[in-house]
Amino acid sequence: MSLGSPKRDQLRVLLLLIAINFINYVDRQIVFPLFPFIRKDYGLTFLQLGSLATAFTLVLSLGSLPLGLLADRTSRKKVIRAGVLIWSVATFLSGLSTSFRWLLGARSLVGVGEAAYTPAGTAIISGTFPRELRARVQGVFDLGMFAGGAVGIALGGVIAQWLGWRAAFFIVGAPGLLLALLVGRLPEPPRVAARRTMRLPELFRVPAYLMLLASGWFASFAGYAYVAWSPEVVQDYKGFSSSQAGLALGVIVVVAGLSGIATGAALSDRLARRFAWGRISIVPVGFLLSAPLSFIALHASNRTAFLLAFALAIYFLSWYHGPVTATIHDLIPSHGHATAMGLYYFFVNFFAMAVAPLAIGGIADRTNLLSAMHTAVIAQLIGGVLFLGVIYFIRRDGLAAGRVAPTSTEIELPGGTAETAS
Repeated sequence: MSLGSPKRDQLRVLLLLIAINFINYVDRQIVFPLFPFIRKDYGLTFLQLGSLATAFTLVLSLGSLPLGLLADRTSRKKVIRAGVLIWSVATFLSGLSTSFRWLLGARSLVGVGEAAYTPAGTAIISGTFPRELRARVQGVFDLGMFAGGAVGIALGGVIAQWLGWRAAFFIVGAPGLLLALLVGRLPEPPRVAARRTMRLPELFRVPAYLMLLASGWFASFAGYAYVAWSPEVVQDYKGFSSSQAGLALGVIVVVAGLSGIATGAALSDRLARRFAWGRISIVPVGFLLSAPLSFIALHASNRTAFLLAFALAIYFLSWYHGPVTATIHDLIPSHGHATAMGLYYFFVNFFAMAVAPLAIGGIADRTNLLSAMHTAVIAQLIGGVLFLGVIYFIRRDGLAAGRVAPTSTEIELPGGTAETAS
């Protein structure tokens, strides 16, 4: 996934934000391999376990939009620093919990910190690099997400088996404190925020963006269901121990997920040079290829078949990460990038990712976990079909439909930044 020859400042920004994204997802995903241990210690049902993920996601979703608006109106790096500090402290507090209610509250606070980070971080990246590299650079940014998620899943299983589940929270909570100190070195790319801000009704005038919200609902429901419940599935149905499950899933996420992100982002930017709708066209292809492989993995009769099918499913599923963010930034002017991402994250987190763990857990309590996971496969198929609607609206209206033109004193530069005309 070539980015050409980025300038020193561009590379510094990207590497620091990747590192923060890595720790972000370590802290986020560490809880899922701990589910069996927490369930045993506190005597929880699947539905109660799912509420740990839902509480985090509800707070994350409710915070994403106002913090995205705040990032577009104030200092994005200050918003990021506050977010990193909050989620790191909350992760450490999770290990100190003496009751399920305490743990639920601490995981909720992790959501506050993470809500502050992603809208501001993606906006800084799109403001730092040229428009023609957007999918690739957002894909590189998402490498930290997949690598962090994989490490969180792997570390959680191993640490919990040998040191206990509380130690896992202590170990992964500390690095974020150091990264928060480094955020002050981030530049604030030139932008229009000081002279013009994005109002939410303006976003609702972009049909392709609205279709992206609908498509993202199903995609996020499926993806989060796999993240939350895969460690439990492989231990209950595939015969893996906790450490085996963590390592196996971690390796799959790293190898297949990172390969998929790189493939999807490179294809997306290449197709974007040929068609206005080319960037997003890779997403439904990946989803519709991934869904049947996910079903095969769930019903695989041996470990080898499961690992192979699940790895391929993750590879194709991960094609969407860079292209979706880049498409939103293509559709929306630079002064609304963090706002648009904040609304997107609010919508998919609040209405999809917060629902997925509870929905799967509730169905599992009534039937079994394997049957409940079929819901994720169906959601994945529906999401893939709906992404075709995004292509339709971009083909019909172009990328500029519904966009609010800059004022006479504002010029949007090729890199996604803006300056004032003299």
